[in-house]
Amino acid sequence: MNKKVKKNLIEFGITGTIILTLFLTGLHTEVFGFVQRGILKTGIMDPDLETKPASTVQSKKPKADFNMSLINSKGERVEMEALRGKVIFFNIWATWCPPCVAEMPGINNMYNDMKDENVAFIMLSVDNDFQKAIDFNKRKGYDFEVYKLAGSLPPMYASQAIPTTYVIDTEGNLALTHKGMGDYDSEEFKEFLTNLK
Repeated sequence: MNKKVKKNLIEFGITGTIILTLFLTGLHTEVFGFVQRGILKTGIMDPDLETKPASTVQSKKPKADFNMSLINSKGERVEMEALRGKVIFFNIWATWCPPCVAEMPGINNMYNDMKDENVAFIMLSVDNDFQKAIDFNKRKGYDFEVYKLAGSLPPMYASQAIPTTYVIDTEGNLALTHKGMGDYDSEEFKEFLTNLK
């Protein structure tokens, strides 16, 4: 075996071992999330925000479905209906989803900037074991509350992609749907939320 082939086999073996170790330890989500966080900072994954005047867009927005029951990390039942009249940032995510993990630090920053601005946050975990989502949130030191469904998800929020983010305005209209990861910690996005009031 020549030296080049031997070197390639060793490099392949080391790379394979690293990847296998990441998957077996569960760290692959964190590592891939870290890489995707860098992609988020490029701006190519930013949500498309409506730039037309509100008067021309308002009539075209579908009404949001508020018929959803949630359970928070403390085991308390929360009805989405109780949030009517607020701007709602609604994100569907899971701990095993690298793009979800990638966008979480930005969402937490945005949450801390907007939580006193009449903006409600629904961070809906679709993990099979809700305790994983609770533990993840605590371990990362995120300030927002996490939820699980206490019933069924209204069909209008069903998505084949996670993360998926919905924004509902104060009039109960679905103002934004963004499938895939996004960087929500931008002045443009915060201004978008502020203008929905």
